[in-house]
Amino acid sequence: MTQIADSHVYAVIMAGGIGSSLWPLSRKKIPKQFLHFFNGGTMIQKTVARISGAVRAENIIIITGKQHWRLIHECLPGFDPGNIIIEPNIRDTAPCIALATTVIRKRDPDAVTIVLPSDHLVFDEEQFLRTVRKGVALARDKQGLVTIGIHPDRPETRYGYIQVEPSIMMEDEEAVDVSIPLFRVKTFAEKPDQATAEQFLQSHDFWWNSGIFIWHVDAIGNEYRRSLPELYQDMMTVHSHLGTDREESVIEDVYSWIHPISVDYGIMEKAQKVYMLAGNFGWTDLGNWDEVIKVGLGLEGRDIDGHEVFMLDSSNVFVRKPHQKAVVAIGLNDIIVVDTPDALLICRSGASQSVGKAVDALRRDGQDEYL
Repeated sequence: MTQIADSHVYAVIMAGGIGSSLWPLSRKKIPKQFLHFFNGGTMIQKTVARISGAVRAENIIIITGKQHWRLIHECLPGFDPGNIIIEPNIRDTAPCIALATTVIRKRDPDAVTIVLPSDHLVFDEEQFLRTVRKGVALARDKQGLVTIGIHPDRPETRYGYIQVEPSIMMEDEEAVDVSIPLFRVKTFAEKPDQATAEQFLQSHDFWWNSGIFIWHVDAIGNEYRRSLPELYQDMMTVHSHLGTDREESVIEDVYSWIHPISVDYGIMEKAQKVYMLAGNFGWTDLGNWDEVIKVGLGLEGRDIDGHEVFMLDSSNVFVRKPHQKAVVAIGLNDIIVVDTPDALLICRSGASQSVGKAVDALRRDGQDEYL
């Protein structure tokens, strides 16, 4: 993959999530973005390597919580510590993106930023880069916000949705890749129930929200000022103290009172001009064990690390276990097993979307040592 030379393009990788739906492997101390699920490194390593095809190394920013600073250095030992932004507390994506945008604006007032999660999987990286580059070209004029949607193949209730108008063509066809459909966004929809998700799928104008955004810092700044004016003012306070000996204390102060809110709800649903590019590059957020297994098709009879699981009269049995442990399955069908030294998950295939509910139950029961 070749790297573009534009020094005004930045990437913001959000790495503060917990990934409780992949419990018991994903925990507070080591969430899924720092885990190995398949060959090729951890999820965050894969994300940094992928976006390096569109952004200079010195312009890749990671924003995370205090507790994950060490994990970033372990996963990315050569990564510039000056490009790691620490959130004092996790306050959802709108404050996270606002803080990262503030830091980048201080460095480069003409920056175009690509915002993306750290824990998603992309199968066609060249097509991903072509899509991101088209988004950057669209965002340069500062007139709108760009997001990337994924065409749904099932009525999924775990994702937010984007409703779009018919595809449009840009006047300057030489500046963008016209093979990647572009749409004007009608609205954003929260995670639906099953019946609503089925309606979305049948309508053919709803796409999954990938959580990837591209915009000029002026464009997103204007939307924060209009839709979240208190958060905008807080970030202006942070901006005035960046690079001073009060920077850390001011950020700590601001985060002590700001309220959690998602960028979808706080900004994107209210933004005046939003475009969506079709993300036809093979995508999953690995949001539960069934998704992990789907990506690792062909693992039946082996654990997800490729070690043998001995099966008798069994089918569709998938195991994640510590090394050097023998597993024998007898008379079992459609089972997921995830074994760690202190916790064990057993569930039916197709039911792993409920793991997050189980984690919530453990939390309510005061069993935080297992979370």
